[in-house]
Amino acid sequence: MHDHQGKEHKSQSIATLACSRVSSSLHSSQSLQEALETLQCHFTWRLLDPEEMSVECVLQALAAKVQHTAYRNRGVYLAMRAYLQQLQGNYPGALASLREAEAVLKRDHPTNFSRQVLVTYGNYAWVYYHLANYEMVEFYLGRIHEICQSLSSPEPYSAHVQEIHAQKGWSLLAAGFQNGEEAKKCFQTALRGNEPNKDFQAGLVISLFAAWTRSQRDDHWKEAKRLTEIYYRRRPLNDEVRVHLARLLERTNWQRAKRLAEEAIRSSLDPEVLRNAATVCQLRAPSRAVDILQQAIALAPGYHLLHHDLGVCYANQLQVAATPEEREEILTAAIESFKRAVETDPRALSPRLTLARMYSERAPLRAEEIFQNLVKELSGFSKRGQQAVCLSWGDFLLHCKGQRREAAEVYKVGLTLPGGSHKEWQQLRVRLQALDTTCEEDYERGYEREH
Repeated sequence: MHDHQGKEHKSQSIATLACSRVSSSLHSSQSLQEALETLQCHFTWRLLDPEEMSVECVLQALAAKVQHTAYRNRGVYLAMRAYLQQLQGNYPGALASLREAEAVLKRDHPTNFSRQVLVTYGNYAWVYYHLANYEMVEFYLGRIHEICQSLSSPEPYSAHVQEIHAQKGWSLLAAGFQNGEEAKKCFQTALRGNEPNKDFQAGLVISLFAAWTRSQRDDHWKEAKRLTEIYYRRRPLNDEVRVHLARLLERTNWQRAKRLAEEAIRSSLDPEVLRNAATVCQLRAPSRAVDILQQAIALAPGYHLLHHDLGVCYANQLQVAATPEEREEILTAAIESFKRAVETDPRALSPRLTLARMYSERAPLRAEEIFQNLVKELSGFSKRGQQAVCLSWGDFLLHCKGQRREAAEVYKVGLTLPGGSHKEWQQLRVRLQALDTTCEEDYERGYEREH
């Protein structure tokens, strides 16, 4: 106990000495908050929109990346984990993750550790700020300032170096493929240096793939396919890139896509690689996709996206069920998968919506309960999520309860939401137009009967 207190006192004494050169300028010219806002780190990048994706979901995805990454980016993933843990109020966990990140960066980047560690030190400063330990905040600001001075940066607490651009790119991708376009710009900037870096090249390739998965644009597909092919020829043992190439080839060269996916499955224990491989097989070989996802779930039973995707596979099989008995069996499996997805991440919207749709056939009262809870939470979802709730809730009211007027009102709410997704907006508009047409026809038939 006394030894621990002595170490802590010594650490704080060192911190006081280290930050003495910057402490007076901080207090005279700017507040700690203003200095922290200039740092390059996860707290200032604000990568995560809680409306789009829950913290728990990103933490689950990060766990796989920390364990299985093929690149020297484990340090930035650990620093990002600390940021997410702080958002959950887990400060001891956040500090432990930062200590681990620092150790990993020293091991993986011995020649440029000071450039690599700036993001981690920035996260340290922010965590201690939230803990109101201002002495340690100044300590880490002092360390950052010294590194920036050594890099001849004109700014006291930031430096525009390749490593930080790449770390931001990896973090954007870890926060979700909706960030693919922005991550691409980060890796393009990182690659403008003199020395080619294979990790930065991989980051660019993955960013292009991510951008295409969101946009589905032909020009994005062509660019992603071209650079992914080039990278894969140079590094054919990279399972992540291999399975991305399989997905890019799925519609144009199914046989090669399936072969690439099967090769990745045989050589990888990364649940995210297996999840992507299952996506390749989902439409043309649904039974194989189920097998792959069950294999992935055995590796990462707490990863909610695996259970969600398994439920989607079962839901797709409902459309081709040969007998009522087979349909009932598949429906049961789908419901169990979506229930497990909700259990592993209760805040995730997609599995809750899909679970309600599955219950609509078997237990409409249970489905209605889920929908009503989602409607109560509507303002907490992204605009796209709100549209999705309005679409599914309106469908339920129309098809399961026969309430056309109420369904039309729900569709109108979804249509009037600012922003959101064009895809969902278009579906809402089509639904509402179909209802209006039906109402007109009913009115005309009634008028003819009366006259």
